[in-house]
Amino acid sequence: MGEHIKKSAFDEEERKVFVQQLIDDIQALENMIQNGLIEDDAVRIGAEQEMCLIKNDYRPSSNSLDIIKDLDDGHYTTEFATYNIEANLDPFKLEKDCFSVVEGQLTGLVDKVKKTASKHNTKVLLTGILPTISKDELGMDYMTPIPRYYRINEVLKAWRGNDFTVRIKGADELSLHHDSVLFEACNTSFQLHLQIHPEDFMKSYNWAQAISGPVLGVCCNSPLLLGKELWRETRIALFQQSLDTRIWTKALREEVARVGFGQRWHKNSVTDIFKQDISTHRILLTKPIQNNSLDLLQQGKIPKLEALSLFNSTVYRWNRPCYGVGNGKPHLRIENRYIPAGPTILDEMANFAFWVGLMAGRPKKYDDIPSLMDFRTAKLNFLRAATSGRHAMFSWMGKAMTAKRIVREELLPIAYEGLRKFNIDEKDITRLLGVIEERTKGGTGAEWQIHNFRELRKQMKLDSAIVQLTRSMYKNQQTKKPVHQWKPIDKMTETKESFHRVGQIMSTKLLKLYGDDYANLALAIMKWNNIHHLPVENGKGELAGLLTWSHIERFEQLDKKEARVSDIMVKNVISVTPRTEIEAAKKMMEENQIGCLPVCVDTHIVGIISKKDL
Repeated sequence: MGEHIKKSAFDEEERKVFVQQLIDDIQALENMIQNGLIEDDAVRIGAEQEMCLIKNDYRPSSNSLDIIKDLDDGHYTTEFATYNIEANLDPFKLEKDCFSVVEGQLTGLVDKVKKTASKHNTKVLLTGILPTISKDELGMDYMTPIPRYYRINEVLKAWRGNDFTVRIKGADELSLHHDSVLFEACNTSFQLHLQIHPEDFMKSYNWAQAISGPVLGVCCNSPLLLGKELWRETRIALFQQSLDTRIWTKALREEVARVGFGQRWHKNSVTDIFKQDISTHRILLTKPIQNNSLDLLQQGKIPKLEALSLFNSTVYRWNRPCYGVGNGKPHLRIENRYIPAGPTILDEMANFAFWVGLMAGRPKKYDDIPSLMDFRTAKLNFLRAATSGRHAMFSWMGKAMTAKRIVREELLPIAYEGLRKFNIDEKDITRLLGVIEERTKGGTGAEWQIHNFRELRKQMKLDSAIVQLTRSMYKNQQTKKPVHQWKPIDKMTETKESFHRVGQIMSTKLLKLYGDDYANLALAIMKWNNIHHLPVENGKGELAGLLTWSHIERFEQLDKKEARVSDIMVKNVISVTPRTEIEAAKKMMEENQIGCLPVCVDTHIVGIISKKDL
């Protein structure tokens, strides 16, 4: 796709032609379905593995293009950010030892990246969200320099009309404006593909939607973002918000999010889903297309439906319907996009087998899901799974059940049956579904991260905690043991050499004052909290001054009940940024004979560094 888009003019003439091609592609697909041209005598599985590249200090490593060039292998491709790589697996027929074969290829592809990356002093980590990603790595200089990515960013920004806003509430709360779609790059997934018989597509698609909540609940692996503990699968909220083009207005109106679960059950044909998406989402990308799909069909050739495929790649359903051509035969498949990467390849393969087994083993009583479950119930189950994971409470076919109980009592038996129906090797069935069963008792990757993150935070500052957590995730991944067997992190101490920048050691939980606060209140707050420095903000949240204990002592003659903070604060404050080298900050403090430095991004204070921190 990238090659075509490099040549794209993205102009009105190209857009006009593309729109007609898109309409024709829908008609061509309907014709192919009606005439029995879609492959119906084989079921294949496939997957895409997204990986994080990290440096030896466990922070993002932005050298994916160099590594992909050295790999020189068509299985690998770029992602939005330069610290991510994607590996595309080959499709395999669903039979016998296919899961062992997929696992072998996946291991080989990941190992190949590891080997090549090591020549660039880079490691590879499989995780839903890399804990050590910071705001620094979300800037445009980390976007992979490919026209398609820049175009998506430009168009979405233009449609949005202002900055993207991310607001997620969990145990902590994240609220942030950002000027690009690069937040999307924090998400790394293990995307699953399953070919579906055309006549069974809608029943299968609705079933895929119904099981999404319980399946996600037992697979969560993305609880942290920018040092905040949020949802068990934070990717779900982050992905939607990072690509959300809906404009906030004073009018109450309904608009469909570009990333989402869907709006309703579907009945007739897969083309109904595509038609709905085209009706509710603007065309984001175009490209020149040489051959019209209807013309190709008339010539007895199989079209690739290039316009539809490109459009579909820019609408991000968690269960995405896909059309493709393999070995000259057109097929339909469902792409499961909600499963996170990691914690290990074995965990991912267990997730894969569980989902495929569920899809293949759907009992006849679930053929008509719309008559058994309200769509909003399925959607709410998915949201509950994302927020609470394995401990979510679901509504399942009219009964209130925990995620653990649904998986163990309802879904695992269906998955076993489904895999056996396709004669999958019994040892693979037992091995992979056994991991899911044990995980319902022993915990998910998200739970392991949260438990250890909280323990580390009792011992060390935030930056050290997320580095130690990432380091331990990496080491555990090398053992290849599934996450339910991972041990808690031993108490560790960070070496002094690992600290380079102010952002790594600054205090981030800040008490703040305002210029019009009374001095006696400031004095009391400082005494109560045993602190010697308090930043002062203005009404816009910008740093306006600094109040220190020595300043208060100097103004003993002032009436503390009458005096305001603005009367006694330092107005010309020396500050640094999170990226300032620690040695430089230390020198500034010594030269200016000051005991602290506010840490600012633009004019907003994000932390403070004192002699104690140094």
